[in-house]
Amino acid sequence: MTPSDEDSSNLSASASFRAALWPVVLMVAIFFASSQSEVAAPAVTGIDKIGHFVVYAWLGVLWVRCPWIARLKPLGVWSAVAIASLYGLTDEIHQSFTPGRSVEVADWVVDTLGAFVAVAIYTRWHGLRRWLEASLFARNA
Repeated sequence: MTPSDEDSSNLSASASFRAALWPVVLMVAIFFASSQSEVAAPAVTGIDKIGHFVVYAWLGVLWVRCPWIARLKPLGVWSAVAIASLYGLTDEIHQSFTPGRSVEVADWVVDTLGAFVAVAIYTRWHGLRRWLEASLFARNA
């Protein structure tokens, strides 16, 4: 291995670590939100389902953007959805131990649906993917 190969390997490992950091950060935030007896949300029927859909949609996209998952085509797409779905299931189980919270299968279904829809859009809509992958500095230039 040449020094330039080592540099590119270190850069790709660093990029993979950074890419995997964001979904883990979101998962930690979900965990702490699920630990609360009450969630601050408007008293609108179904708003919690919209929240579940959006949060798990973002989680699915964050996972599918990880280079080591993206390389597993087409399995990587399904892996990202599966990771988000399984985390949604564990989140519902976690809520069963939180006073004032309950387990809802519908929440898990919406979590999975959110991840599936978002990952499908992300993988098929090249313009969105290019925009998400573009550097923030390049977007503002």
